[in-house]
Amino acid sequence: MQEKQDKSQEMLIAALRKALKEAQAVVIGAGAGLSISAGFTMSGPRFYEHFQDFADAYGFQDMYSGGFYPFDTLEEYWAYWSRYIELNRYSPARYPVYERLLELVQGKDYFVITTNVDHQFQRAGFDHHRLFYMQGDYGLWQCSVPCHQKTYDNEAIVHEMVRSQTDLRIPSRLIPRCPRCGKPMSMNLRIDATFVEDPGWHAAARRYGEFLRRHAHKKTLFLELGVGLNTPGIIKYPFWQMTAQNPNAVYACLNLKDAAAPREIVERSICIQGDIGEALRVL
Repeated sequence: MQEKQDKSQEMLIAALRKALKEAQAVVIGAGAGLSISAGFTMSGPRFYEHFQDFADAYGFQDMYSGGFYPFDTLEEYWAYWSRYIELNRYSPARYPVYERLLELVQGKDYFVITTNVDHQFQRAGFDHHRLFYMQGDYGLWQCSVPCHQKTYDNEAIVHEMVRSQTDLRIPSRLIPRCPRCGKPMSMNLRIDATFVEDPGWHAAARRYGEFLRRHAHKKTLFLELGVGLNTPGIIKYPFWQMTAQNPNAVYACLNLKDAAAPREIVERSICIQGDIGEALRVL
């Protein structure tokens, strides 16, 4: 049985290699599974290595839960978030998954839409004009109200927060505040209706839309990587629909679990279940 599964996997990899070679355009849709494969795990040993003190003090057992914890003070809130941002936005990936992906599409007409907010595509060398970070960026802050539609780079102050925190708190002087209204800043993440879509966000959205229109009838590979069912309306469902509408399109789904396609496009689909990084390495 294992030998049969291995042969089936080899056939799927070969089919994806062929689809990549023949594609006139590649649309990459990336979710959390891609970054997890690169080493950005949110729980387990990596969490306890960096957040054991927060786990002991507040009781949460993974980084994701910590992001929603109702801290009593902004000093505690930013002590947690600065450490989180430094680890997941400004530290290098453990495995070269993004670099392998770039090698595969190098020389191709490609575009990336992602719900990931960790900036790993740009760190790996992807052209930032071919990226649409739909859900925000750990590296940006915004007014929490928001009183205006602008975002602010946070790298320098995040590193200072991490260096300066004691007893799970940052100094009050480092609490970031809106330069216009004075209200506290917040993460530029799409978690509620206050999310700021700044001019850069809208420019990326336009470039993505133009790319899709330009390749609407061409041999296009819709390459979905690590996308779950939390927000399927952003990548997964549109990829299915665009594949169905374009008879020259191929849909590929790489996921650790639940790699599947609807029956309407199953004959033009390549679904590979397993570690994304390993599949890209074999490719």
